[in-house]
Amino acid sequence: MICRLLSLIALSLAFSAPTAQAAQPNVLVILADDQGWGDLSVNGNTNLATPNIDSLARDGAMLDRFYVCPVCAPTRSEFMTARFYGRTGVHGVSTGQERLNLDETTIAQVFKAGGYSTAAFGKWHNGMQSPYHPNDRGFEEFYGFCSGHWGHYFDTDMDHNGQLVKGKGFIIDDLTDHALAFIDQHKDRPFFCYVPYNTPHSPMQVPDKFYQKFANADLKLRAKDESQEDLLHTRAALAMCENIDWNVGRLLKHLDDLKLAENTIVIYFSDNGPNGWRWNDRMKGRKGTVDEGGVRSPFMIRWPGKIKAGLKVPQIAGAIDLLPTLSELCAVDFRPSKPIDGRSLKPLLFEENTATWPERQILSLRTGGKGPMQVSVRTQQYRLDPTGALFDMVADPEQEKNIAAQHADEVSHLTAIAKNFANEVSTVVQASKDRPYTVGYSDVTPLPARDGEPHGGLQRSARAPNCSFFTHWTSTDDSATWDIEVGTAGDYEVIAYQTCAAANVGVEMQVSFEGQTTSAKVTEAWDPALVGESADRSSRGNSESYVKDFRPVSLGTLKMAKARGLLTLRATQIPGPGAIDVRYLMLKKLK
Repeated sequence: MICRLLSLIALSLAFSAPTAQAAQPNVLVILADDQGWGDLSVNGNTNLATPNIDSLARDGAMLDRFYVCPVCAPTRSEFMTARFYGRTGVHGVSTGQERLNLDETTIAQVFKAGGYSTAAFGKWHNGMQSPYHPNDRGFEEFYGFCSGHWGHYFDTDMDHNGQLVKGKGFIIDDLTDHALAFIDQHKDRPFFCYVPYNTPHSPMQVPDKFYQKFANADLKLRAKDESQEDLLHTRAALAMCENIDWNVGRLLKHLDDLKLAENTIVIYFSDNGPNGWRWNDRMKGRKGTVDEGGVRSPFMIRWPGKIKAGLKVPQIAGAIDLLPTLSELCAVDFRPSKPIDGRSLKPLLFEENTATWPERQILSLRTGGKGPMQVSVRTQQYRLDPTGALFDMVADPEQEKNIAAQHADEVSHLTAIAKNFANEVSTVVQASKDRPYTVGYSDVTPLPARDGEPHGGLQRSARAPNCSFFTHWTSTDDSATWDIEVGTAGDYEVIAYQTCAAANVGVEMQVSFEGQTTSAKVTEAWDPALVGESADRSSRGNSESYVKDFRPVSLGTLKMAKARGLLTLRATQIPGPGAIDVRYLMLKKLK
């Protein structure tokens, strides 16, 4: 009798005691790339249908005025740190400018320390070489790529926990497959799953089954100035958005099938405004600008039974708010070591004392490009642009009427905020421009052509460095250099990922660093055709490089001191018309 009573008590406790899974919800964050606020049917775009993404607004909350950055890497850093990106070391999108300073704490590190399994599947874009790699920033599992652009979206090269692997199928479908597998594997404990998709960013590639609907579509909603719109680009972008929606549906269904939906917070947003002139509710600006259309993002958050279905939050918010919000919702300890710019949105999402929600400013910064730093200040009612023009965003959401002359005090107040912010972050930005690439913090350090400098007649394969390779190597005076800092002295095998035309076999390549050299001849031809153009739905111009398969060739062992200096690759003998094309140097630390 006593044994039976104890068994009943134990059984009762087992059902009544909260498990870790019940106490801490899972988190699924989905980030689109270059998708504008207007690229969803829930926001009124009848050119396409996005029912799965729309369902997040129906079953959860929509933040109506949610702000990100003008371009990709900065938004990612703000999401990671809850800090405006100018404070974090990020000041551009390529050649090292995208790296997040190592003294910044990421949302993945916070959730990992809080007992969560953490993973990212997609475009990282905040650093490649360890310790900037996502595996070093709190993500236990990573599958995707670390660059800002990728040249081909089918069966493409991918990074799996630091190893170069070959993807399968269309990249967004592939990333989703890996996210689904991760959720399967970690369904019995809290997980933080980050899925930063890389579309509708160019190149404009999408499977036929999604493009067919748009191939000859008569689009009813057009850009504010129709003469600026490239319809081929728009049609491809909309098809890519519908592909994203299909994959979001797969993720949501999987949560349902595993009975995890009730205990999973799902977030969806984008990283900047649209990457082309297309319908965006007539907002001023697009990707790359600090006007409303360049930095306003769709945002939905669903947590069944906790966040009221159909809630629409009018207060301004941004990517800087997601770390404090999620850490509070998930009861994860977050004690920032640096001042943060974000705040928890829990009171707004739970409708707690919203009348006392304090006034705030969201600062939009643009540090990249050739021009001066630009700062725009958004309040609940106004936007001050970098020229000093003031717009009433309630009465004039299209930013058509400059009211600065009628509101001199407001202009003075917001201008002072913008100037103080620009002065503060300019020091960090300037210091971040002098950062070498780190070598020796992992078994293999990749040095892509993106991070090197071509000299002489050497050229990149495309204007944008991100996924480019070095080509047109015709002289022994040509060279490529990488500014590196070796963290661990020792012997490193140097492996060049290269292609070599048959006429160039026998070329000798040399690598040198701090007075040490190693060299080897390329003895086999490998000259595959470029891939990508046939899959493009609209011309990529010179923004992303076409791709090809590069083969590894060992250039020998280089003794490297613990030092900063230039790693130099040159051709010392060119018996034919040219040398090799180079995608990466890999530095493999020898035991």
